Amino acid sequence: MIEGAMEPPTSDTGKLVETSRRFVRRLLTLGGNRLELLMVEVQEERERLLHAILLALGVAALCLLAGAALTGATVVLLWEFSRVGVLLALACLYGAAATWLYRRLTLLLRDWQNLPATMDQLRKDRACFEKNLT
Repeated sequence: MIEGAMEPPTSDTGKLVETSRRFVRRLLTLGGNRLELLMVEVQEERERLLHAILLALGVAALCLLAGAALTGATVVLLWEFSRVGVLLALACLYGAAATWLYRRLTLLLRDWQNLPATMDQLRKDRACFEKNLT
């Protein structure tokens, strides 16, 4: 029989096990809190996106109707002066407006941040763990 194989755990080993258990419990609690924060942010983003889409659809539909009416009125009003000229002027105006909107959209998409509060909190957690583990 090998000596020392049946030695009772020392008090240092017991402290290490208890510390490890506390660390794992805190880590699980922290992970659960971060997961809850992520879920809340996902829900908020989903609701905000749906609201924005519905508003954008309403704006687009009404602007299309207003634009069609304005275009028709402008063409009828200026038909006697230059049929082609009025249509080209309106096409240029609409093209310029579309270009401006496209640039605004690309700026918005370039600066977009997904779940900023969750990402910030995870960065803080990582820094805290690195600080405590070194």
